[in-house]
Amino acid sequence: MKQLVNTFLAILIVAFGLMFLASRLNSAEGYSGGNTLTIYNWGDYIDPELLEQFQEETGITVIYQTFDSNEAMLTKVEQGGTVFDVVVPSDYAIAKMREEKLLLPLDHSKLPNLANIGSKFMDLSFDPGNLYSVPYFWGTVGIIYNPEMTEGIDFSSWDSLWDKRLDNNIFLVDGAREVMGMALNSLHYSVNDRNEEHLQEALTKLNRLSPNVKAIVGDEIKMLLANEEAAVGIVWSGDASEIMDENDKLDYVVPEEGSNIWFDNMVIPRGAANIEGAHKFINFMLRPDVAAQNTEYVGYSTPNVPALELLPEDISGDERFYPPAEITDRLEVYDNLGKRMLAHYNELFLKFKMNKK
Repeated sequence: MKQLVNTFLAILIVAFGLMFLASRLNSAEGYSGGNTLTIYNWGDYIDPELLEQFQEETGITVIYQTFDSNEAMLTKVEQGGTVFDVVVPSDYAIAKMREEKLLLPLDHSKLPNLANIGSKFMDLSFDPGNLYSVPYFWGTVGIIYNPEMTEGIDFSSWDSLWDKRLDNNIFLVDGAREVMGMALNSLHYSVNDRNEEHLQEALTKLNRLSPNVKAIVGDEIKMLLANEEAAVGIVWSGDASEIMDENDKLDYVVPEEGSNIWFDNMVIPRGAANIEGAHKFINFMLRPDVAAQNTEYVGYSTPNVPALELLPEDISGDERFYPPAEITDRLEVYDNLGKRMLAHYNELFLKFKMNKK
């Protein structure tokens, strides 16, 4: 009997040890709950000091992970292997997540700071009533260029990119929606065009751009353009702002044919383990002082009206990044194209990249 008891106790000790080890591993992998909050966000998209401040104010430990595309984020959330409490997807990805029931509804009573968000950023097509998402940052896609290296070229039109004087002198961001959208806009088509004839026309025009394209790159585009490795880049507005901080010779413009206006929002994914903590974090990020500090660090445009009043005039008054209605009215949000059409956009973009090689 004594031997049986000792064996039972040994099994219990091993079992508790395994449970403790699993708990530590789950925490490392992003599982959360209780006093831990796991956030999944774009790279370099929050001031790290704010994460520390949130932890100090709430006592909640933050586990922070990053992604580099909406598609990568969607794949990980859909797989469900890692539990995330707050995720920051873009507009069309939010529509897709709503459609696939990957999001939890928000409790607006726990988000009093939501009143700080400007009305034009609320109740948008990808989330009517903001039932599932809260605005974080917004911006545009446009052309950043070095006037000294592109003298005589007017970048008010997308067609300027095909100027032969830009031979091997353009960096493109590595995004199918951005590059295909730019080509479609240059042909006066929508960034959400599903017409096969128009899409093939856009691919043909992109292939004619190849001699001018030095490279198709990711986050390194910011460093390369700041260092004048090329004269022109197709970038998101926030990246343009950051690049221009490093090199004040550069300028940014949204071409007259139109472009993408995008919105990144905070959401709580299905399966979140710390829903209460998620609401606390979202409400924290909506505070004017927090939003202003985050805006100065990240460089993108804030939808937080009181935060704008706390920003320096050279930021809040810069129409390149806070454009007037006559510009934003001709911009489009990316629609959720559906799996088949999105895959087709990616296929056409891949063909362009292969042709470039």
